[in-house]
Amino acid sequence: MRQIAAILLVLLLISANACLAADERIGLSDVIKTLETPFRIDAVGARGTASSAIVDFEADFFQESRLESLDRIQRGRGRVSVLFDRTLTDRVPLTMFYWEYDQPTTQEIISDGKTLWVYLPENAQVIESQIDFTSRERADDPTTFLTGLGNISRDFLITWAEPNQDVEGNYILELRPRRTSAMMQQMQIVVDRDAVLAYTRSGVTGNILPILSSTVTDPNGNRTTIEFSNVRVNRGLSSSRFRFILPAGVEVLRPTGGEMGF
Repeated sequence: MRQIAAILLVLLLISANACLAADERIGLSDVIKTLETPFRIDAVGARGTASSAIVDFEADFFQESRLESLDRIQRGRGRVSVLFDRTLTDRVPLTMFYWEYDQPTTQEIISDGKTLWVYLPENAQVIESQIDFTSRERADDPTTFLTGLGNISRDFLITWAEPNQDVEGNYILELRPRRTSAMMQQMQIVVDRDAVLAYTRSGVTGNILPILSSTVTDPNGNRTTIEFSNVRVNRGLSSSRFRFILPAGVEVLRPTGGEMGF
């Protein structure tokens, strides 16, 4: 028994040392490529298989927003579905999403990539806005951030955060918009360590959602953090899931300016 225990201990030490050595070889560019590659417009064609791309994902999410001027924190949670349609454009994927909040209040934020609906059941209202191509390319807008993931190094100056890893060894990036933004001063993204190791070892990028969480800070110091859990990738989601069906008796509000309805 002592011999078996000793052998197991040696194997664990070898495995741990191998993981440490692998982490020592990982640079900033490796983490950025892990984050960008599965969302690029040519991700499927890069290796000829769908496993090179993240086509869609579902997850539970937790959101915490801090309003600096009021020193107030609001928390929410729910479920999110996202679909990236690469067939309709040769520039950026058409991003469809469905955020379903259970807390702090029930609401739904849905987009088919062209129209955005913010449905507030308690008020019997839905805010409907159009998302033109220009809006979908605005990577500095937190509401359209997912659209620009494939070009993130083009739109942001990316450096290591301080510290650059969390307690579980996941990598933390700090992003600053290359253009002055009224919506975002900086963003931190926690990138899944397992996704980085998979990419550096085999080039496979579509099996793991690389984003564990994101924190957006605006110029006024307000911060919003979103954490993903229970993530399922490439489920074959239908685009019909991202079309809002107007319930009876619900009032439709259409903003007159360029805002997106939030």
